[in-house]
Formats: sequence, C-alpha cells, structure tokens
Amino acid sequence: MQNAIALYNELKFATMSKELVLIIEDTASLALIYEECVRKLGYETKTAPTGAAGCAFLEKEDPLAVLLDLKLPDMKGLDILRTIRSNGKNYAVVVITGQASLNTAVEAMQAGADDFVAKPVDPERLQISLTNAIEKTRLKHIVKTFESTGRDHFQGFIGKAPEMQAAYRIIENASSSRAPVMIMGESGTGKEVAAKAIHTLSNRKHKNFIALNCAAIPHDLLESEIFGHVKGAFTGAIADRDGAARLADGGTLFLDELTEMPVTLQSKLLRFIQEGTFSPVGSGETLHADIRFICATNRNPFEAIQRGILREDLYYRLAVIPLELPPLRDRGEDVLLLATFFLEKATKQENKNFESFSPDARDLLLAHRWPGNVRELENIVRHAVIMNNGTEITAAMLPAMRQSNFLPAAERSIEFLPQNTVIRPMEVREREIIEEAIALCEGNITEAARQLCINPSTIHRKMKLWEKN
Repeated sequence: MQNAIALYNELKFATMSKELVLIIEDTASLALIYEECVRKLGYETKTAPTGAAGCAFLEKEDPLAVLLDLKLPDMKGLDILRTIRSNGKNYAVVVITGQASLNTAVEAMQAGADDFVAKPVDPERLQISLTNAIEKTRLKHIVKTFESTGRDHFQGFIGKAPEMQAAYRIIENASSSRAPVMIMGESGTGKEVAAKAIHTLSNRKHKNFIALNCAAIPHDLLESEIFGHVKGAFTGAIADRDGAARLADGGTLFLDELTEMPVTLQSKLLRFIQEGTFSPVGSGETLHADIRFICATNRNPFEAIQRGILREDLYYRLAVIPLELPPLRDRGEDVLLLATFFLEKATKQENKNFESFSPDARDLLLAHRWPGNVRELENIVRHAVIMNNGTEITAAMLPAMRQSNFLPAAERSIEFLPQNTVIRPMEVREREIIEEAIALCEGNITEAARQLCINPSTIHRKMKLWEKN
C-alpha cells in the first residue's frame, strides 16, 4: 500500500509538471477576477487577451488547465477547444459563457470541455469547477499508469475503471464542502449511493440523510413531503406533519429525479435553497433549516431546461459541484467485478454452490449493452442463481439478452421487422408499446418514460384514459 501511495505522489507531479493555468479572456477586468480565483488555488496564471495569443501559447506550452471564454473578439472559443482536442491535448478545459448561450455551452461539452461556468461568474463555482476538471484530468493520467492498484471498492461502489476513480475523487472533494451537488447519470448507475457517500464522508454524517424521489410522489403531495404541513391544510391533513426540510436540518436532503418536480414547486425550492427558510403547507410560520442539498436526474439537464421542465436558475444554483456517473457499458471490466460480487451475494442468500462464470458467460456479460445498468446486472445474476444449480454460471443459464442490444438502430429496424404483420390502429399499438415498456422496466413508469423518450405524465394520462375505456 505504501508503494502505491508513493507511486501516486510521484506520478501526480510527473504527469502534470506545470502548475499553470492559461486564461483566455479579452475583458481585462474579468481576467483579473479569474486570475485571483486561480491563484487562491495555488496555481500560477498566464492570461491571453485574444484567441490568437492563446493559441500561440498553446503551440509552445502545455498548461495544467485552460479557462476559455467562448466569446472572443478575433475567433470563436469553440474553434480553439476543437483544435486543442483534435491535437490530442488532454489538459483540463473549463469554458466560460453567458447564461443566454446555453446551446453553445452544450456544444462545448460535446466538443470536449470538462465543465462550463456561466456569467456572471460565481468565484466559488469557478474554483470548484476548475479543481474538479484538473483532478479528473490528473486521474486519467495516473489511473492509466497504475490502474491495477486503484480502488475497486469505495463507499458502496464497486469498480476500478478510470471514470469511477474520477467519480470517487469528486465525491471525496465534495464531502468536505457544503456546496450543492448535482448528480447526473442513467437510471441504475448509483446516484443515491453517491449521495449517501457524500453525506457519510462529510461532517454532517451524524445528522439525518433524507432522500425523496420526486417521481414517486404525486405532484399535489410533493410540496407537503418537502416542507411539511399543518392540520387542516388540505383534505386528509388530520395532524401537523414535519417534512423532509425539518427532518434533514443539520444533515443532507437528497432530491432524486429533480426534473419530475413541478416547475411551480421548483421556484419555492429555489427560494428555500437561497434563504434557508421555508413554511409548512397551510402555515404562515417561517422556519429555518441548515441543509446540504444533493439532487440527481437521469435526464440531460440542458435538454430539460430547453423543454421547460427544469428551471435554469435552479440548475445553476444546484450544480455548483456536478458529478456524472458513467453508464455500465462504458466501464469495461467493471462488469465482471460487479457480476462476481452479485454472484457471491446471491449464492449466499439462496444457499447455492456457484463460484464463478464460464468463459462464454463472461463474454456475454461484457458484450451486453446494459440499458438498466448495475441494477439490471444484479437482477440477471440473481435470476440465474435462483433458477439453476451447479458451481459455474454458463451463458445458457443467463436470461435471454436481446440481440437488439448489440445492433445499430438501422440494422435492428431491418433485421427484426416482423413478417406478415397485421396493421392495427395507432392507438392500439401505442398502448402495447407503453405497456411492454412498463413491464420491461418492472413497473417503473419513470424509467419506462425515459426509455421511450416521453414524459411520465404522458403515460399516467394515457393510463387513466385506458381505465375509462
């Protein structure tokens, strides 16, 4: 272990020898603000007032990171970013953009930016984004060199892929702060596990961790669940009831599936986050609470903002520390690490004798696309253990993993087109598709809606119509 730590420290400075941040910003007053923020983190700075000056510096030097304004007088910041990535440069890049340029920010992230900060720049947000981007980049270098010595277990997570090592470090860094955290990732990637890890590692660990799933609570009751209510506030309110805000006082409040919260309630949540005060439903009393906020969503937050289901100002207030959890299909050999863990767990619970996976089973697990991520993997392994006997799980023992998971969409549309299909009315086919999606998602309407790329409220509305008919 001591050798691994020594190797980490050696590589930490060997891979990033220049502790310098290049700032490409044409407004002198803003450049001074950014320089002060960066220097407080212990890094040297170099400022380029134009895109051309920045590019000239980058041709000769490789800085630790680049703060890049997307709107420059002589060239587009996006062009500079694309040049950096096309040249194979892996240093951290944080872009700075006006809030009105949300589409540009999304384009920058797709082009390889590690994070973006919106103007007017909040110094704390800038420092956290830069720190996380540098740490993420540094870890990529380090993990590639000694991935075998990296952690494969961390606060409920199992995995040693570089993407997971970066997530572990962000969780550790975030735990010492009280800044809000926004966790993003597909369903089943472990967003609540990450939230609990942040709480457990923080100085709030002795207080409550309260979790609410905004998609699982009816909209007309969600405000009461968060803020509580007084007797008589609405039909059925037969007594005063504390909400999550009071229960989480001094601790952490985790709001999962934030984009499923009604927009009208999002405005009240924003005020609560900003002022630390709230009023129970039906009460004029103002209460105070000291809470660390962690939120999560399986949607792309930028798309949610564009669709009007997530307030832009709420997102910026909550995404001070963004954490994105990778899908299982991008984690390589982690699939086998997790499968082995779930096999040992299920074997013990079911009193079976399984010890390993056969080569063909391992190949099948690695080839699968895992749309349900870690949760799907656990269910598949447990099903195989329950339904079979022996010491080795073979490919034949695993539930049928649809071949469509391996084929591009264009191929699927041709290869699996039903033969001699009878054309049925659109509304009938629509109901069949929705009901099949709900069944495949084990009754989880929110996940079914995500897979179908529609809003959960659409499914609920259609189900009510089906009941009437």
